[in-house]
Amino acid sequence: MERDLLKYEKELYKQNITLIAGVDEVGRGPLVGPVVAAAVILPKNYKLEGLDDSKKLTEKKREKLYPIIMKDAIAVGIGEVSAKEIDEINIYEASRKAMMKAIDNLKVKPEYILVDAMPLFTEIPFNAIIHGDALSLSIAAASVIAKVTRDKMMIDLDEKYPMYGFKKHKGYPTKLHLENLKKYGPLENYRFTYGPVRDLILEGSCDKND
Repeated sequence: MERDLLKYEKELYKQNITLIAGVDEVGRGPLVGPVVAAAVILPKNYKLEGLDDSKKLTEKKREKLYPIIMKDAIAVGIGEVSAKEIDEINIYEASRKAMMKAIDNLKVKPEYILVDAMPLFTEIPFNAIIHGDALSLSIAAASVIAKVTRDKMMIDLDEKYPMYGFKKHKGYPTKLHLENLKKYGPLENYRFTYGPVRDLILEGSCDKND
C-alpha cells in the first residue's frame, strides 16, 4: 500500500488549518560546518512526484526537486548554527536552535508545525513526528531544502580547500575525510568536540588551522 505523505496535513486541513510548516535539519553527523534547518510551507494538497525523505533521494534528484519546491512553496525559511556554537551547546540543542531560526525566517507565520522528531520551544502548535521526513510531505520538502543548502556550503568549502575532499564526503567522517583531516589538520570551522577531531588535537599530531 502506497504511503500517503499528506496524511498529517489532511488531518489539519479538516480543522481549517492550511498554513503548515514542515521543519527538518541536516548535518548532525559531519565533522565540519554548520547544522542547517529548513522550514517549508507548501500549498494545500500539494503534489510533487518523487518528493520523499532527502536521505532516500540521490543528489541529482534532490537538486532537481530543490528549485521546484523553492518556486512552489508559500514560504521557505533557512536556519543554521555554526560549528563553534555546536561545540558550545551540543549538537542536539544546536539542531533545535537551527529549526527555531528557520521558523523565524519564514515570511509567512505558520498556523501549525510538523517537525521531524524534535520538541520545539514555540507558542505555535506542533507535532514532533518520529521519522517525519518519511511520513510528511511538508517535512520531506524541508529535508530536501536543508540538505541541498548544506551540501552547497560544503561544495563552496571544497573550492577553498580542495585537499580535504569536502565535495565528495560533505563533511561526514568517511575514510577519505579522516585521512585528509589527519594529514592537513582541522580548519577553524571544524567541530572540536567531535571524537575524530578532538582525538587528533589530543594526540598533538596537528595544530588547529585558521
